[in-house]
Amino acid sequence: MSTAPIRVGIVTVSDRASRGVYQDLGGPAIASCLTEILSCPWEPITRVIPDEQTLIEQTLRDLCDVEGCCLVVTTGGTGPALRDVTPEATEAVCDKMMPGFGELMRAESLKFVPTAILSRQTAGIRGRSLVVNLPGKPSAIRDCLMAVFPAIPYCIDLLEGPYLTTNESVVKAFRPKK
Repeated sequence: MSTAPIRVGIVTVSDRASRGVYQDLGGPAIASCLTEILSCPWEPITRVIPDEQTLIEQTLRDLCDVEGCCLVVTTGGTGPALRDVTPEATEAVCDKMMPGFGELMRAESLKFVPTAILSRQTAGIRGRSLVVNLPGKPSAIRDCLMAVFPAIPYCIDLLEGPYLTTNESVVKAFRPKK
């Protein structure tokens, strides 16, 4: 009996990367980090899109509702710049917001840069999918994803999603004792 790999959406929100002005480094950084973390079979469903709120919302809906991703991780668009609208798009499509993710990611980032307080990362639930907004810088992507990932498999369990397993030498998933 073979089971299909778990689908994970990876969205890079960047005007310049979406136009090919520069190479997307954020999406590949997420994929690389998830390859280290996850020990279960998974497949990335990737998108590179501009900082347009309606397009971000549609992409998140598509990855959650059509592509069946239990987890969607975004990079970019979380700062204070006028075109940074990823958190607004995430809030617009989610049923429940999960502010603890953003709080932990900012706390982790503050260990490295005082400007972490300018970041507006967040997370939310859409149906049976968890959407997590990460910053755009590849090193910050790794720091933030490693910080929040111990809680992600249990969150997806609570959403009745697939059972995610982790490489415990990299990240140990926390699940309450039964």
